[in-house]
Amino acid sequence: MSDNQLLQELSPNGVLRLTMNRPEVHNAFDDHQALRLINALEAAAANPAVRVVVLGSNGKSFSAGGDINYMRKMGGNTYEQNVADGGQLAKLMKVLNDLPKPTIARVQGAAMGGGVGLVCCCDIVIGTPKTRLALSEIKLGVLPATISPYVVRTIGQKAARRLFMTGEMVDADWALRLGFVSELVAEENLDARIDEVAGMLLKNAPNGIRLAKQLVFDVAEGDVTEEMIQRTVKLIADVRDSDEGREGLSAFLEKRAPNW
Repeated sequence: MSDNQLLQELSPNGVLRLTMNRPEVHNAFDDHQALRLINALEAAAANPAVRVVVLGSNGKSFSAGGDINYMRKMGGNTYEQNVADGGQLAKLMKVLNDLPKPTIARVQGAAMGGGVGLVCCCDIVIGTPKTRLALSEIKLGVLPATISPYVVRTIGQKAARRLFMTGEMVDADWALRLGFVSELVAEENLDARIDEVAGMLLKNAPNGIRLAKQLVFDVAEGDVTEEMIQRTVKLIADVRDSDEGREGLSAFLEKRAPNW
């Protein structure tokens, strides 16, 4: 596995840029690239020097999903091999989705199939007018199964029903309306805007960001029960009593930048 197919750069302020570097195949991924991504994300989760992760790619496309040669190989797989392969892709999506650090997707062009899954698993997605997405698996007689939990949570059931069944292309404006992307900027402003958003995140409490992300997961599903209410009450009490909470309040009252 060649490391130059996934570039990693950690800035002094803690922004880790993971750049898929297979432009000759529109950054499609195979089992080797999926494993590279899993390993890089797990390392980022464990590294306290990493504060923000930016997932991007070189070339015209963000990611074309499954590599054609990889898909050809899968066509001859046994059932057990397909289960194992699906498990690896499912692990990649879960590791990215659950990463305890904020994630930004840099989507400069097309995202197809599994590439849409990567987009949906990131916290913030910044695209350009050239951004477009398609859940095109149905055109090949297959389904976006392993990425489906994240797609449905991103765009909702109604839109997912349509796109899963039609496989049609979603342009940048439609992607913004559906919630695939958080915002669109001119192509020449893409990196500057990502730096700006990363800068916002870096100003906030690192552990607080982790808890904020988990809070969304915890309350997104299910009814507002007494148990959920009590969990949120306990959380706010715990956070206020933490070192970060006390430092944040002190910094605010003393009109200074917090020490984190």
